[in-house]
Amino acid sequence: MNSLPISPNHLYVIALGSNRPHGLHGRPESILAAAMVHLQAHDVVLFALSPTQQSAAIGPSQRRYANAAALISTALPPPDLLSLFKQIERAFGRRRGQRWGRRVLDLDIILWSGGLWQSPALSIPHPHWQSRRFVTGPLAMLAGDWRDPVTGLNVRHIARRIGRPKPIKQR
Repeated sequence: MNSLPISPNHLYVIALGSNRPHGLHGRPESILAAAMVHLQAHDVVLFALSPTQQSAAIGPSQRRYANAAALISTALPPPDLLSLFKQIERAFGRRRGQRWGRRVLDLDIILWSGGLWQSPALSIPHPHWQSRRFVTGPLAMLAGDWRDPVTGLNVRHIARRIGRPKPIKQR
């Protein structure tokens, strides 16, 4: 379902990640800051940026990730913002490769002020965001009251839910 908000600007909650150094920008933490500078050079307004946190890699990569979240505004609709993200990732040296492998930069649209977006290339909300602490933790710091358009739960509630230990089944 695609819907466009009345406002000419869209609000987005995005996730940023890096687990490979860059020749110019250095360590993954610095790469995330440099990526925000690149975004702002493309008429993206940064409202808030979470602190960077470290997390274990998902999949085959052994290197820990630097992760952060940002609340941004832009006139770009979701497909155009995704295109900009791919352009910036390539500019930072990201290449197509192994799924969940090492990467210099990963930019993901997590939530959007327009609610739901569904196309072959893009799903908003991001299909896996609710199960990843490295996404929900930083998002809760920035947009804790923002509601997931699918479940109706707010980000803070979702972050607490996955932060709890799972009960052990008694036999």
